Amino acid sequence: MKIRSGLDDAGKLLLWDYRVYCAGDREARPFYDIPHQRTQSSGGWGGDNPPGLHPFAVGPWRAPSVNTNTFARESHIDTLASKMGRDPLEFRLSHLSDPRMRGVLLAATGQFGWKPAPAPSGRGFGLACAIYSGTYVATVAEVAVDKSTGNVDVKRVVCAQDQGVTVNPDGSRQQMEGSITMGLGYALAEEVRFKDGAVLDRNFDTYQIPRFSWLPRIETILIENPETPASGCGEPPIVTTGAVVANAIFDATGARLRQLPMTPARLKAALLRG
Repeated sequence: MKIRSGLDDAGKLLLWDYRVYCAGDREARPFYDIPHQRTQSSGGWGGDNPPGLHPFAVGPWRAPSVNTNTFARESHIDTLASKMGRDPLEFRLSHLSDPRMRGVLLAATGQFGWKPAPAPSGRGFGLACAIYSGTYVATVAEVAVDKSTGNVDVKRVVCAQDQGVTVNPDGSRQQMEGSITMGLGYALAEEVRFKDGAVLDRNFDTYQIPRFSWLPRIETILIENPETPASGCGEPPIVTTGAVVANAIFDATGARLRQLPMTPARLKAALLRG
């Protein structure tokens, strides 16, 4: 993903030029109020690509391409807020007129107890939002970073979701918790290494999935919206997970990670780069 953006002297986002390669264009177009924008996509994540585009066969994944585009967009929005010396929530709200998106953002940050501050603040707080499958989602996270080891401890996640009418609240919360848990795996540990078209990580001795021992406190919020038909439930929370953790790491350390998973080695390298 490559992004060019521009703001005026007042800090208003005027330009958004987004290009995604080989990951698909699902939810690539921004929902922020930006008067001049362009989104281009070359190649997808599925099987409709030219031969040789991907180094190995691809298969099912939870919200493929949407989590990729969300990671890029929400990381970049956070970067812009930081460069302008503005609070990440305030910066987002100043570019949002959609009442459903504003609703989930305010619900998540309200329960979390968000206190405005430009990043990096040293607190380890992150924020990200997205739309997927007709559902609006906002996630806030708190992390602690061990700079000597590069280890990231996700301590708390608050996720608000507007999925229209909620048919089964308990089932919805279970899906949200499972989606966030899976997202933490791809954000921090699950890496597929390959060589000459062969996948090298074939078992859990090298491919590390989340363990209960390192899961955070997860809080879910279901927005009451009975006038809107039911929409997606199980996938939307995963798409914000990578970005919310990356933004929280930046807030804690000032290091911006642009590649997933955000392994200890990558974090230590980012810290050295300053």
